[in-house]
Amino acid sequence: MTPAVPYPVLPRLSRSANHGALWFAAAAALAASRTPRARRAATRGLASLGLASLTVNALGKRTLRRARPAPLPLVGRLKRRPATTAFPSGQAAAAAAFATGVALESPAWGTVVAPVAASVVLSRGHSGAHLPSDVLTGAALGVGAALAVRGVVPTRGQVAPPARPRAEVPALPDGEGLVLVANTAAGSAERARALRDALPRAEVVECEPGDVPARLEKAAARARVLGVCGGDGTVNTAARVALRFRLPLAVLPGGTLNHFAYDLGIEDVRDLVRAVREGEAVRVDVGRYSCGGKHGVFLNTCSVGVYPELVRERERWSHRIGGWPAGVLAALRVLRADRHPLEAEFQGRTRPLWLLFAGNGTYHRMGLASGRRKDLADGQLDVRVVHGGRRPAVRLLAAALAGPLTRSPAHAAVQVGRLRLDHVAPGTLLAYDGEVIEVEGRVTLEKLPEALTVYRPIPSG
Repeated sequence: MTPAVPYPVLPRLSRSANHGALWFAAAAALAASRTPRARRAATRGLASLGLASLTVNALGKRTLRRARPAPLPLVGRLKRRPATTAFPSGQAAAAAAFATGVALESPAWGTVVAPVAASVVLSRGHSGAHLPSDVLTGAALGVGAALAVRGVVPTRGQVAPPARPRAEVPALPDGEGLVLVANTAAGSAERARALRDALPRAEVVECEPGDVPARLEKAAARARVLGVCGGDGTVNTAARVALRFRLPLAVLPGGTLNHFAYDLGIEDVRDLVRAVREGEAVRVDVGRYSCGGKHGVFLNTCSVGVYPELVRERERWSHRIGGWPAGVLAALRVLRADRHPLEAEFQGRTRPLWLLFAGNGTYHRMGLASGRRKDLADGQLDVRVVHGGRRPAVRLLAAALAGPLTRSPAHAAVQVGRLRLDHVAPGTLLAYDGEVIEVEGRVTLEKLPEALTVYRPIPSG
């Protein structure tokens, strides 16, 4: 019996997946969607693909040297048959790994990628390059690689912040009573308009950065719920107003960095709309700094030393070359500069410090990835100190890689409810939620437990 001739598109699809080209293109398309979940899905898919390819090529094919099957008739045959051994199928592993990695991070995007991946897996048997056992084993290895990556770097869903303490807030099914101020310079206009489409009776005010504080004040005077769309700096301004007017805050991420919203569990319009419609909210801690007549709040972090200098340097370049390139350039310039460490009295001792970082809540690791907060109402300031000394770049890197409770001659970390720095030199920079001010003398950092009420979707069950 003559073997069935495969559909002509399968060999082309199989060739397009050579060397991972199809999956790199798919990852680029996901990243271009500009949503955090899609970008994370693309990154997780590529990481899974990399682990699967390493496992297949470094272990499988070199250990079990199975020859390729006899070639199919000309129509179904690949133009150039692979020179490597057959077991297991590397392309099937790569396809399954990428699709599974994407689906673990974003089920919606996973349903888009899965049919393409399944077709690539099917094409390896139809092209005559593999036996069915080669393909099935490769696909199983790919799925296993994606699950292994998730074990090292959990998905956002695995480390969702606890939905506590619950707060009583008004449910606004059509948005009536919500006044949302959007910082147009943060590129948030599109998201703000999407929210207005979903909540037609909500009021959306779009304004330039310089007008944000005044517009928030006016919005708070007539709102049942104060909303804000922008980056962390804009959200910080809105939080101050919400605290003063004792209003619940609805946060829609719309900036380059949206740490507070993401740690809260809000990534896009759908998350916030669901919470506002259902009246779902929690109370979260707020950090407060004070120095002489200066005082303010922070939702994410507050720091003195090298990091505020980096923030100021990044702001100088971000308008010219973009946010991420500016951050890299700023880090290089600050760490290469011939600076002396900050002198300050910390925990009763005067010592040189390259960096003092205080997080509003304890930052935890996501496997081997950078940290994030699991609890925004734990009552703690997460304080990380990098002591002064030679080679600041090495010390800072060691502190970044260290665990949350590490102590060493170079750095230390403690959790406290209040912190005081004395004898801070004039002109010292302090950064809070991306903003920078100058401080001197005594600087006090403390917690305001469960001070702010914010909308966030409550997981079912």
